[in-house]
Amino acid sequence: MKILLLEPYLTGSHKQWVSGYISHSKHHIHPITLNGKFWKWRMHGGAVTLAKQFNKSAFSPDLILATDMLDFTTFLSLTRASTHSVPTAIYFHENQLSYPWSITDRDVQKNRDSHYGFINYASALAADHVLFNSRYHMSSFLKEAKALLKHFPDHNELDSIPQIKEKSIVLPVGLDLKRLSNFKPVQSAPPLILWNHRWEYDKNPETFFNTLFQLDREGIDFRVAVLGESFSKAPTIFEDAHKRLKEKIVHFGYCKRSEEYVRWLWNADIIPVTNIQEFFGISVMEAMFCNTYPLLPNRLTYPELLPKNLHEAHLYHSENELVEKLKWCISNIDEVRKKEFSGIAVQFDWNKLAPKYDELFSSFL
Repeated sequence: MKILLLEPYLTGSHKQWVSGYISHSKHHIHPITLNGKFWKWRMHGGAVTLAKQFNKSAFSPDLILATDMLDFTTFLSLTRASTHSVPTAIYFHENQLSYPWSITDRDVQKNRDSHYGFINYASALAADHVLFNSRYHMSSFLKEAKALLKHFPDHNELDSIPQIKEKSIVLPVGLDLKRLSNFKPVQSAPPLILWNHRWEYDKNPETFFNTLFQLDREGIDFRVAVLGESFSKAPTIFEDAHKRLKEKIVHFGYCKRSEEYVRWLWNADIIPVTNIQEFFGISVMEAMFCNTYPLLPNRLTYPELLPKNLHEAHLYHSENELVEKLKWCISNIDEVRKKEFSGIAVQFDWNKLAPKYDELFSSFL
């Protein structure tokens, strides 16, 4: 089976997903991609560029698989001479309907931010099959798409939402867990707390660091490793935390070498997650595979990541509860270090998921 894979934003988790599936699939996958930058321009113009590249190629696909950063309707219209009868699917890593926008974004300030969500909605409507990386993601997308349509003055087309739902499927993200398997923890005496997310507002670093500030004020001993990719406009709380927690920080910044990142995952004891946006949770699953003890908010996709018997111990409902659970972990660090969570993450390994992807995509023909 020949699959045309369209990815206009090849970086981060999108890049890992593309390379992971290509390396584990039995199908012949032909990717056409663009660099992962200028995300708004990619959603507007990426389809034109990818359509141009496809029309110049000699590749004849059995299935066209796009991701959420593509204006699928534009791509299909520009390639209709050769793609009009080819089955199509779109994979949503995230979406711009239920993604929390920063109040500092110029499009939000000028009340013009809904267009990107409409691109996602129209792309889902145009595709034959719609794939989401979690149940939470699918339900939140359908809810917000309906809310968006209700804003328009007439011909709201609300009956299109059930149409999208009918052709929607939950298909989790595959993880390359093999690269995490060759290390073992070398734990130090003070408990080590982990941050391994992007340095952006939707990961809610303010709550994370304010929690650590409180522990520090109370004289509680801990260390913290701050990993993840930073950008030119990273929230100022990171600079503040670097100063206020200077004596407790053992690492601060992006790990350029994968081996270094993996070692920190294995050495970390606790990962308190404070995100206000998460459609799957790759960084959390990677940490859990390395047996880092998770403290997760009881919202977004997190409840479905954990077995129900772990909800009481590992999900929190308020910032105060997060503080108390974190204090308990530090006070009972020997017990925490004996816990194992790798089995929860194993189900998402590419070796298990790629055959399911292959079978599903074959069924689309």
